[in-house]
Amino acid sequence: MYFQKATIEEVNEISMLYHAAIGTDGCTWSLDYPNAEITRGDLERGDLFCMKTESGEIVGAISVDDDKEVEALPCWSVHWKPVAELSRLVVKENYRNQSVARKLLSCAMEELRKRGYKGVHFLVSPGNERALRSYAKLEFTNCGECDLYDHHWFCYEKQL
Repeated sequence: MYFQKATIEEVNEISMLYHAAIGTDGCTWSLDYPNAEITRGDLERGDLFCMKTESGEIVGAISVDDDKEVEALPCWSVHWKPVAELSRLVVKENYRNQSVARKLLSCAMEELRKRGYKGVHFLVSPGNERALRSYAKLEFTNCGECDLYDHHWFCYEKQL
């Protein structure tokens, strides 16, 4: 498998992955989020990435988010500036439980290091047990909790 920036031709396929995840254990997404506008915005900023098989099948995606409300949360460490938020991590159903999420996170963190970031953080639903297992294996720290966007979240961060 390999990690790369997504292309405009892949936006619809990634959007379909997002929609396919709606209703799965721990997923807080809806038909309104993440939508095509958000996905295109991630792409236009150069912040939408995907994991592909050697044959070119997209098996997962992740974004670097630009969310001022998340950035303003008081729980984040002040020592790891600049910091970026990873968001919208999705893995195709038949590739789940095969370490694809951890690979996506590891590759995205490497991309952030190359961009000069010192830390990474994200929000995760307390009910998303698969995500929580991945973050624990990657030694992220739970640094707090918050309520945003009509959901309760755990706040995780890590120094790069």
